[in-house]
Amino acid sequence: MLGQCLDNVRKKAPIVHNITNYVTVNDVANILLACGGSPIMSDEAEDVEEITSLCRGLNINIGTLHKTSIEGMYRAGRKANELGHPVLLDPVGAGASSFRTGTALGLMRDLKLTAIRGNVSEIRTLAQGTGTTKGVDADAADAVTEENLSDAVKLVKAFAESSGSIIAVTGAIDLVSDGETCYAIRNGRPEMGRITGTGCQLSGMMTAYLTANPDCPLEAAAAAVCAMGLAGEIGWSRMQEGDGNATYRNRIIDAVYNMTGNDLEKGARYELR
Repeated sequence: MLGQCLDNVRKKAPIVHNITNYVTVNDVANILLACGGSPIMSDEAEDVEEITSLCRGLNINIGTLHKTSIEGMYRAGRKANELGHPVLLDPVGAGASSFRTGTALGLMRDLKLTAIRGNVSEIRTLAQGTGTTKGVDADAADAVTEENLSDAVKLVKAFAESSGSIIAVTGAIDLVSDGETCYAIRNGRPEMGRITGTGCQLSGMMTAYLTANPDCPLEAAAAAVCAMGLAGEIGWSRMQEGDGNATYRNRIIDAVYNMTGNDLEKGARYELR
């Protein structure tokens, strides 16, 4: 099933509108191309409604917020809702400042979100309505481990049910839930955390997967998470002496580019909870 989700992205080549941050915008565009999608980037309020109308999915990332981009997020989100397009929110740094937290909570309140993808501290902040994060990174105290996995699954399921969105928490163990079922995913490498933007890239790719697989959003979101983690594993296995995190970033994108549905079916490591 997960492999079919990947194959559907290749077949349908969904156009995804990204309102994302200027730290990772190029990497998001490249990974969308690598997975089989087609990216458009625009955050200007006067531009976004027309751009969203040309696309089939919307990825909203609050990593580098400013007031004009927030207006663009609302305008694009309302247009996407009107058109019935999937909308993903990446609440980068929610909990780091009241501005970020309030913006993410406002978008959750006013837009119909197909999925919310973030690290565990960001998701916990949104679930509770308040919280703290270590900048844009997860707080070590919040990390999902084998010891607290059951409690983390309960949190994610409860938030998915209350929000009406697919919730994807990424970290050492990834969790993806629709409120009833939760995928606990163990693909990936810890070294992925040394690259700026792997989470942002995943949000763009997940939007493409959701767009290409409208009848199975939970499986589509889980497939994207597994594919990104598997690409991290494949990319790391191809590192050579003298390679660093810049090379690793490129190897991950290359692994996504070359991945087939069959590769994903064989390499995905997950359990249903």
